[in-house]
Amino acid sequence: MIRSPNIWDTPEVYELENLASDREGVIDDTLERLAPLRGAVLLDVGCGSGFHLPRFAARGAGVLGVEPHLPLVHRAAARLRAGSSPARVVAGEAESLPVATGSVDVVHARWAYFFGPGCEPGLAEVARVLRPGGVACLVDNDATRSTFGTWFSRAYPAYDPVAVQRFWDRQGFTTEALTIRWGFERRADLEAVVRIELPPAAADAVLAEHAGLEVDYAVSLRWRRY
Repeated sequence: MIRSPNIWDTPEVYELENLASDREGVIDDTLERLAPLRGAVLLDVGCGSGFHLPRFAARGAGVLGVEPHLPLVHRAAARLRAGSSPARVVAGEAESLPVATGSVDVVHARWAYFFGPGCEPGLAEVARVLRPGGVACLVDNDATRSTFGTWFSRAYPAYDPVAVQRFWDRQGFTTEALTIRWGFERRADLEAVVRIELPPAAADAVLAEHAGLEVDYAVSLRWRRY
């Protein structure tokens, strides 16, 4: 299990990030093009507090979220109850998914676990649970472009996006280069989100130079049909 301090330690702030991220639906529309959800069974790996689960269910999918961190499992379950969503959530890890072999049409993971070398056990599980013709869609940062990508590469200079891309190419994934944006209602919310995503010194630096309530954000959506 890989710890996710941004959402594990500050789920309320991460909720602000989810609300501000991709309000135009660029990622979800691309997912729909790659793998239409109506009538499909979708597995959301590392679903966190369940933000995306009811949205996928509203598109007509049968939805199961898997999350390793029990406090987030409880948050996701409470969200689904409050919205009377038919989606479900269970505790589990990407390396050992509590899902039957060949029972899923779409695997989705957004900023969760599948970050490059080291995630091979999770990829083996993805291959196991997908039906023939099923699609895996994995969403990650693109540190090579955009305002947030520049911030990320400055904050984490050891990160090698070229090596990460080569890993996914070897795994047989196609990469869709998308651009989304963060759009906040309040400056305080933007600052809070930046501070859970970047180390303190890097966060101070970018906030001092960036005005306004919006940030353009490059995304790599990596997908493979099995």
